[in-house]
Amino acid sequence: MAAAEILPKPPIPSSLSEPQPVPTPTAAEALTPLIQSTYRTSELHFFVNGRRVTLSNPNPDWVLLDWIRAQDNLKGTKLGCGEGGCGACTVVLQTIEKGNRLRHIAVNACLFPLVGVDGKSLITIEGLGTVARPHPLQERVAKMHGSQCGFCTPGIVMSLYALIRNSYKDGKFRLSASDVELQGHLDGNLCRCTGYKPILEAAKTFIVEDLKGDLVEEQGSSPLNVDDVADNLLQNAAGGNGCRSSSSGSSGSCGRPGGCCRDASTSSYGSSPDRASSQESATTPATSVNSDKNTALPNSVQMYDPTAEFIFPPALRKYQQFPICYGDERKIWFKPTTLQQLIELKDAWPSAKIVGGASETQIEVRFKQSEYRVCIYASDIEELNTFKGPDDGDELNTLSEVPIPGNMPLTKVEELCAMLVRKLGARASALEALGKQLRYFAGRQIRNVASLAGNLATASPISDTAPALLAAGSLVSIRTKRENSYDIPLSTFFVKYRTTQLPASGVITHIKIPLPPPGSLEVTKAYKQAKRKDDDIAIVTAGFRIRVDPKGTVQQAIFAYGGMAPITTVATTAQDAVIGKRWADGSTRERAITALLKDFDLPFSVPGGMAQYRKTISLSLFFRFWHESIIELNLTEANYNHIHEIHRGISTGTRDHFADSGTKVVGRQIPHLSALKHCTGEAEYVDDMPQQRNELHCALVLSTKAHAKILAVDWSIALQMPGVVGYIDKDSVPRGSNDWGPIRVDEPLFAVDRVHSHGQTIGVVYAETALQAQTAAAKVQVTYETLPAVLTIDQAIKAQSYFEHGKQLKKGAAIEGSLDGIFAKCEHIFEGTTKLGGQEHFYLETNAALAIPHAEDGSMEVYASSQNLMENQIFVAQVLGVPMSRVNMRVRRLGGAYGGKESRSTPIACLVAIAAKKERRPMRMMLSRDEDIATSGQRHPMQCRWKIGTDANGIIQCIEADLYNNAGYSMDMSGAVMDRACTHLDNCYNIPHAWIRGWVCKTNTVSNTAFRGFGGPQAMYFTESFMSAIAEGLNIDIDELRVRNLYKQGDLTPFLQPIDVDFHIPTMLEQLGTNAGYDSRKKETQLFNLKNRYKKRGICKIPTKFGLSFATALHLNQAGAYVRIYEDGSILLHHGGTEMGQGLYTKMCQVAAEELGVSVDQIFNKDSQTDQVANPSPTAASSGSDLNGMAVKNACDQLNERLAPYRKQFGSDAPMSVIAHAAYRDRVNLAANGFWKMPRIGYKWGNYKDPLPMYYYFTQGVAITEVELDVLTGDHTVLRTDIMMDVGRSINPSIDYGQIEGAFVQGQGLFTMEESLWTREGELFTRGPGTYKIPGFSDIPQEFNVSMLRHDSNGNAICWKHLRSIQSSKGIGEPPLFLGSTVFFALREAVKAAREMNEVKEPLVLDAPATPEKLRLAIGDDFVKRAAVVPKEGETNFFVRIED
Repeated sequence: MAAAEILPKPPIPSSLSEPQPVPTPTAAEALTPLIQSTYRTSELHFFVNGRRVTLSNPNPDWVLLDWIRAQDNLKGTKLGCGEGGCGACTVVLQTIEKGNRLRHIAVNACLFPLVGVDGKSLITIEGLGTVARPHPLQERVAKMHGSQCGFCTPGIVMSLYALIRNSYKDGKFRLSASDVELQGHLDGNLCRCTGYKPILEAAKTFIVEDLKGDLVEEQGSSPLNVDDVADNLLQNAAGGNGCRSSSSGSSGSCGRPGGCCRDASTSSYGSSPDRASSQESATTPATSVNSDKNTALPNSVQMYDPTAEFIFPPALRKYQQFPICYGDERKIWFKPTTLQQLIELKDAWPSAKIVGGASETQIEVRFKQSEYRVCIYASDIEELNTFKGPDDGDELNTLSEVPIPGNMPLTKVEELCAMLVRKLGARASALEALGKQLRYFAGRQIRNVASLAGNLATASPISDTAPALLAAGSLVSIRTKRENSYDIPLSTFFVKYRTTQLPASGVITHIKIPLPPPGSLEVTKAYKQAKRKDDDIAIVTAGFRIRVDPKGTVQQAIFAYGGMAPITTVATTAQDAVIGKRWADGSTRERAITALLKDFDLPFSVPGGMAQYRKTISLSLFFRFWHESIIELNLTEANYNHIHEIHRGISTGTRDHFADSGTKVVGRQIPHLSALKHCTGEAEYVDDMPQQRNELHCALVLSTKAHAKILAVDWSIALQMPGVVGYIDKDSVPRGSNDWGPIRVDEPLFAVDRVHSHGQTIGVVYAETALQAQTAAAKVQVTYETLPAVLTIDQAIKAQSYFEHGKQLKKGAAIEGSLDGIFAKCEHIFEGTTKLGGQEHFYLETNAALAIPHAEDGSMEVYASSQNLMENQIFVAQVLGVPMSRVNMRVRRLGGAYGGKESRSTPIACLVAIAAKKERRPMRMMLSRDEDIATSGQRHPMQCRWKIGTDANGIIQCIEADLYNNAGYSMDMSGAVMDRACTHLDNCYNIPHAWIRGWVCKTNTVSNTAFRGFGGPQAMYFTESFMSAIAEGLNIDIDELRVRNLYKQGDLTPFLQPIDVDFHIPTMLEQLGTNAGYDSRKKETQLFNLKNRYKKRGICKIPTKFGLSFATALHLNQAGAYVRIYEDGSILLHHGGTEMGQGLYTKMCQVAAEELGVSVDQIFNKDSQTDQVANPSPTAASSGSDLNGMAVKNACDQLNERLAPYRKQFGSDAPMSVIAHAAYRDRVNLAANGFWKMPRIGYKWGNYKDPLPMYYYFTQGVAITEVELDVLTGDHTVLRTDIMMDVGRSINPSIDYGQIEGAFVQGQGLFTMEESLWTREGELFTRGPGTYKIPGFSDIPQEFNVSMLRHDSNGNAICWKHLRSIQSSKGIGEPPLFLGSTVFFALREAVKAAREMNEVKEPLVLDAPATPEKLRLAIGDDFVKRAAVVPKEGETNFFVRIED
C-alpha cells in the first residue's frame, strides 16, 4: 500500500470570498510532500519464528506485544505490567551487526514499537520448542523446578535464551556464572513465586565448565560459526556441516520449530503454525541440585548444541531498508532510514515524537493518556547508532573526546565504555563511571533499546546518566535542518523541570565525553542510590570529577547531582569551596560537606519526599567519592577499602533432598505437571483463551477522588469513540444486587452517590477491542464534590472510624478482668508502638475474567482468575438474577494469587457477567497493572500498641495489646485477617496472662484483603519487635531471651489451645543452629563490626509457628472431589482447589495415583469448575492440599473398595486398563464423589471455659539470616540464609522447597523493600514496577540453604501420623513467609552495631519495611543529624504511609 493513501485528507478551503487568516498547516498538509517523495510504503516485513510476515498499514496504536497477542498461536508472550518492568513480555530480536555478526536482543514487547520489527527476525517463546520437543533451556527450567505459576516463565526463558545465544561466538561457547548472575541479563525479569534460586540453577547448567570448554566438532567437519551462517547452509550440507542434532548423522532436518539450517527455503506468509500440545508435561523425576558446586544436569535431559539453533533468515540478510509510513487520521508512524530523512521530518513537523525503544514514550501513552499524532522511529538509522572512532593504536591514545552516537543502545554504550576503559586506563574514568551507571539503568530489555539521547531529552531530574555526563563536562551535539550541527554544554542543556535547550526541530546526534590529557591527575566517579540495586529509579544520583595538580591541590571540581532539584544540577557552593585546597585534607572534605548542605536545603514537603534521607545521601555519596578518589590519586597511604559499595557475589545454596520410603508416588520430587507448558508458552491463562465470536472487551471507569460526592457522570464522549458499544453502571444491576462482600455485604460493585476510595469502580465501558475500551474509559468525565478523607490508622483512631469487630483474646487473669495487678508484680514493663506497611500482591497475571452467556436458558459460563470460585458464583448469580446452578465458574490456572484473588476477583467476574447479559455477547476484561493495584487491595498495614511485663530474667508474664489494621473503605476480609493476627501475637512464646484486642480501621483507601499469611506475619513481626525491645532494655542476648520464653508441651496459647507433642521449635533451633554454625558466625559478625566502620553485619535466628485451618470460618474447612475411571484405565480428577503455582494439581494427582496404584501420567486433573464440584471452599489458608487431598483420598477409597474383587482376580500388579475394563463390563460404578471436613476444630470467640481448637495443627520453622549493611547509604545484601521447616511428611518435596524459598523471598520483600506510598490526596502512588519494588534475582540470599525436619535431636525419625492430615503432610504455602523477617531483624542488629559505634544512646525504633531510607536514618550518625529537616507549620510530607 502506498504510504500517501493512509493520510487524512487536508481540510477543504472555505468558499467565502472575504480574506481569511492563514491557518496553521495540519500534519497531513505539512507531511504530505515528504511522504509522496520519500515514504513509498506502509508495509512492515519481518520474520516470526522462522516464518515470513508482511503487515500492511498496521494499527498505529499497537506496540509489538499487541500484534503478537493478536495472533491465535502466539499467546505465550504475556502482558504483566505494560511499562517494561516485569519482563513477562520479553521476546528476542535477531539482527545482523557490523562484521556479519548475529546478535540476539531481548526486548519488552509491551513497549517496543511495532514498526521497529521491520527487517528483523522475531523469536517468541513458541519458536524455541514445544512440550513434545522442548528446547534444552525450556526443559531444564521445567525439570529443575524453575516455574510455579508460570506466568513470568516465558519472559525469563527468553531473556536467558538471548544470553545463551549471544554466548556462542566464533565457533566457541563462552558463558560463566558471572554472566548469568552478575551482568544484569535477568534484572528486567521478575518472578513472585519461586524465589529465583532454581531458575539460576537451571541457567548455570549452560556454563562453559559443563560444556567442557570449546565445542568439539565431529571429524570431517569444520567448526560452524552460527554468526556467519550464509544462504548456502540452507542446502543439504555434506559431511555433517550445519545441524548436528541427529546423533545418527542423518542429513535431514532437526525439526526445530521455525527453521532448521537444513530446511528448504520455503518461506510463507503468516505466522507460525499451531504447536502440538500434550495433556500434561513429562513427569520424569528430576531435582534441583545443590548449587554450591558446579550445577549438574538432572536426569533425562537433552544436551545443548549451539549449532542446532535458529539461523537468521537468509532473506533478511539481503533485505533493503525503505522509509516507511503508516497510520490513520489519528496517528502516523514514520521510519526514516537516514539522518537526513529524520531531520527533514522534524523540520516539517517539529512536534513529531522521536521514538527509540519507547521506554518513556509508551508509558506516557498508556498511563498518562498522552497523544502523539506523529511518531518517528529512529533506532535503525545507522548514523545515530554506530560508533565511528579509533579502536586501537596511537590515534586512540591521543583521543581527546569520545563521541557516543545519540541513539546507540545503552547496552552497546556500556560495552563501548568497557572496551575503552580497558584500552585507555585511568584517562577513561568518566567512561568507567558512565558504564557503571548504565549497568544499573533499568532492566536489560530497556538497556537493549534505550539511548543516551532519549535519556537526556526526557530531562528527568533523577536521570542515572546525566550527573555522570555532566561531571565529565560532556557536550550535546544537535542537528537541525536550518542550523546544521552545533554543540551545547550539558551544564546548560537542562533549563527547568523536564525542559531542555533542544529545539523542537532538533535531533541529538552525539554526546561528546571529553578525556583528560595523558598524565592528568583526574578521577570521575558516579553513584546511584535507589530502593534496590537492580532495575530501580534513582532516589539520588551523583557524578563527581576532581582534577588535582602534582601537589594534590584541586584545579577542577564538578559535583553533579540528580534527585536534589527539579533538574540535574551542580553543587556550586561545594565546588567553589574545594578549588585551590589540598584535596586529601580532611578540612577540605568537611568544607565541601558543609557547603553541600547549603546547596541542597530541601524542604520537608519536597516533591518525591524523603527530604532528610536525600540530604544525607548527598553527603554520603560525596564522602565515599572523597575517600575513593584520594586512594586512586595516590594522595593517601591509608586503607579505605571498607568505604566501597556493597556488591554481591554468585549465589549458592543447598536443599537436603531425600526420597521418602514406603510410597510409590507420594513423596517423590515430581516437577510441576504444567512446568513444561509454562516454559514453552503452551499453558493457557484466562486472557490467552481464544477470542469468542462477537466478543467485546471491558475497561473500568475508576474514581479519581478518595472521598467525594458524585455530581454527574458524562459518558457521551466515550460513547462516540471508535469501536465503543456501550457501558454499564449502577443502573445496570437489579435493585438490591449492587452490593457484595466475602463476609459482610457492604461494598458496591458500582459507586452510587459517593466514592469512598481513589480507584473505586464507577462504571465499565465495552468496545470491540481492549485498546478501544481503555481509551474510551479514560474519556468518561466525572464531576465530584470533594469530601474530607481518612487515610491513615492514626487518623482513623482519632476519628473513631472503625468497622464493627469487637473480638478479643483473654488468657489468665485477663479472663476475670484487668491486668493491672499482674503488671504491678512485674520487675520490668515495656511499652511501645510498632508499625508495618502493607504489601502489594504483585501476581504477574492481573485479575481477568471472560463471561460467555447462553441465551437459551439464561445460564452463563465465566472463566475467572480466581481462588474462590464459589464466592464468584454466588455474586455472579446475584447480579444476573439467576440461581447458582445457572452459573458455571471455571479456571485452569492462575498466574499467581497469594490471597489477592480470593475475594477481589469477584467484582471482575460480576462486571463482565453484567455486561454479557446486557449485550448477549461474550465479554472479556483483564486489568492493567495500575488498575489491578489500585483496585485489588493489599496486605493490611498494621499497628500494634503493646505493653509487656517481664520478670527480672526477661521471662514474659503478661501482655496487653491493641492491634489496628487499615481495612480500607469496605470490610472485605479485614475482620478475619485481624482474627488471625490476634492469634499469632504469641509466635512461639508462652505468655501466661494476655489481653489482645483487634480494631479494624475504616479509611478512604483501597479495600485491603487477604495476602499470604493473612495477618499472621504482621503479628509475629510485632512479637519479635517487642522481644528485641526486651532484650535491649535488659541487656540480655536476644537468642537466650527467645529460648527462655519458648512454649513447652502443655502450655496454652492466648486462644487457650494446648501446645502438644507436635511442637518441634526447640529441636529445629538446636539442629539448624548447629548445621549453620550459628554461634561461631555470631562471634565472627561481632569481630567484623569492630573492624569496619562503614559496613556492618547482623545475624539472627528466629522461629515461627503458623496455625493451619480456616480459623473461625468453620464452614470453609470442607472439600469435595470427583474421580472418574474410564474403561481404558485413564482417570479424570476434579476437586475444589485451584492451581495458582503452588503445585496443588500436581500433589492431587500424586495422591490419586498413590491411592489407586497407578502412575501420575494416568491422572488428568482438569480445570476447576463449579459444575463438577459444588460449593468449593477457596484455595487459601495453606489448606488446599489438606482439604482437597483428603477429599480425593475419600473418592479413591470408594473406588478401591469397588475394584477390590478385580484386583484379587487379576493380581495387585494388573494395569488399571484391565481392571477398569472388567469392572465396566460388570456394570460397576467407576465414578466417586469424595468429601472431607476437618475434624477437631471449632473455636468460638468469647468461650474461655472449654473452647475447641482453633487450628488443626501448626506448621513450624526456623531461619537464620546474615546480612551486610552499607552504613553510608542504607543499602544491604543478604549474605546467607538457612531455613529448616517442619512440613510433616511431604507429598512432593521439590514443590515444598519451592514454596519455602518463594515465601521467604516474598517475606523478605515485605519486611525490607516493598513500600506502598499514597499521595496526600489519597491516590496510591506505587502502582507498578516502576515505583513499587519486589525482590529481584540479585536480592535473594547469596547463600540460600533449605532443609526439612526429619529427626529429633537424638536422631530418631519423627512421626506425624497423629496429624490425621493427607499423607501426614503439612500445609506450607504461608508459614515460611514470616521467616523473611530474619532479614529485617538481622539488619536491625547491623543498625545497632552502627549506632553503638556512633554512640547513639536512644532506644532503636525501626519499623518495617526497612527500606534504605529507614535504615540509613536509624543509624543516627553526624550526617543524619546535620541533614535534619524541620517541617514548617502545616507542612506535610509529600507522601503518606497509611500504617502511620
